Amino acid sequence: MSCNLACALRQGTQHAHVLAENTALMKAWMKGMVALDAFRELLVNLYFVYGSLEQQLYSHQTHPVLGQIYWPSLNRQDNLRQDLVYFYGQDWQQHIRPRTAGLQYAARIGVVGLTAPERLVAHAYVRYMGDLSGGQQLQRIARTALSLPLKQGTRLYDFEDLPSVEAKKRFKQRYRDALNHLPIGPETVQQIVEEANLAFRLTCDLMQSLEADLQAALGEEAFQSILQGNRPPLHPARPSVA
Repeated sequence: MSCNLACALRQGTQHAHVLAENTALMKAWMKGMVALDAFRELLVNLYFVYGSLEQQLYSHQTHPVLGQIYWPSLNRQDNLRQDLVYFYGQDWQQHIRPRTAGLQYAARIGVVGLTAPERLVAHAYVRYMGDLSGGQQLQRIARTALSLPLKQGTRLYDFEDLPSVEAKKRFKQRYRDALNHLPIGPETVQQIVEEANLAFRLTCDLMQSLEADLQAALGEEAFQSILQGNRPPLHPARPSVA
């Protein structure tokens, strides 16, 4: 690819990004149909994914490449822990179990950290830039759909050091600039793009593993309507968060 890393990532993952947006879970979410069980199970699995990613980034913070994109303020696992306390209670660790897809996602990050650390750039890019971009809209939809109390249940998407839309916009540009100045060559750029596509595929696998929870909450007719790209005529009853 002839463009810089940020450009290569954006262009090289377009198809994978579209596939992720067209999973049943995401299509329902964007239509305002958020199933509680599927949502909180997603948070459970992301807790393990971010735990793996943030452990690896911390371990490689002096790495000549990874050190350039290491911002501890981006860490999501502590925020996810607060979400899990809200949904599962103070003894949340006794009530959660990651899906196979979530464990595979976390394991891939661990393997990359041991064998090809530069590829961690891809996982950080996919997760954090997604949270700072589309994740902000997903947060608003989830809060409305699940009638969540203020500052409860969607802390994953809260960036305390970036409180405004403009602050997030400036930081994302700073992040892209950092990507474009990483001391890497064309071959590594291609490897990072390949890994980013894998990260999107692992994300799709995770969301697909939650489809049974979504289908149970929405009902068969509404679920099939979502798959076909239609909005069901009536919102299904949603379980209470309480």
